[in-house]
Amino acid sequence: MPVRGALNFIGAIIVVIWYFFLFYPTARQTLVLTDAIPIVLGLVWCFLVSGIRVAAQWERGIVMFLGKYKNTRGPGLMYIIPVLEAVRFVDTRTLVANVPKQKVITRDNVPAEIDSAIFYMVANPELAVLSVQNYRFAVMQYAQAALRDVVGALSLDELLAEREQIQSRIRENVESHVKAWGIHIDAIRLQDIELPEMLKQMMSRQASAEREKRATLTKAEGDLLASENLAKAASQMEATPGAMQLRAFQTIDGLGAGSSNTVILFPLEIQGILKDMLK
Repeated sequence: MPVRGALNFIGAIIVVIWYFFLFYPTARQTLVLTDAIPIVLGLVWCFLVSGIRVAAQWERGIVMFLGKYKNTRGPGLMYIIPVLEAVRFVDTRTLVANVPKQKVITRDNVPAEIDSAIFYMVANPELAVLSVQNYRFAVMQYAQAALRDVVGALSLDELLAEREQIQSRIRENVESHVKAWGIHIDAIRLQDIELPEMLKQMMSRQASAEREKRATLTKAEGDLLASENLAKAASQMEATPGAMQLRAFQTIDGLGAGSSNTVILFPLEIQGILKDMLK
């Protein structure tokens, strides 16, 4: 029974009766047919006006006649027979709901709190009203249960690295249950994953050690490559007699002219003579 229409109907009857007895004191003793005409017209008018409903572009009205489903109407203007018919409007737009934080335990016994959001829409308003008591509450409960089930089967590393796959699995799990209610799940997004503070510190130290390891390996590879290039350059200079002298002149020129620099030249020919004498 439409509560608003019934209240309007009863209120109109009371107002008309009060008006009639206020301005027609003789009616307290006798009721003339001509005096009853305004009352009848007022009741008919209230009966007609109280049944007018307007559904927005994104709404659909589920009409019930004496408690039984009659049809689905809207959008636009519609008329509902007072007392006999009732209507419930359903929003068919994409709805967004924040799933409360869920405390879950991963497969490797790590506690985590996950905050998420669900995006869904009513694809079949008739099923959404007739198949489940409160489809909004039911969708939220299924989303929370699916989140705990999916995350509980994963390790912490998988939870942090495979967020897209986790969201898809949760959406498919919820979709399989609520599809019979005329609900379509568009997406489920994991917004935040909170870990214990001690575990965050351990992960931070692990990440720092990993970065130091990569930096040390990179430096060692750079030193090895530099030494190989220097060895090749030295061998090539030694094979070319004038190359060593040019390199020596470049080094002397790089020192610059200044009183604080003392340069002692040692001819390379003497070095060769000493090598021959030692042999």
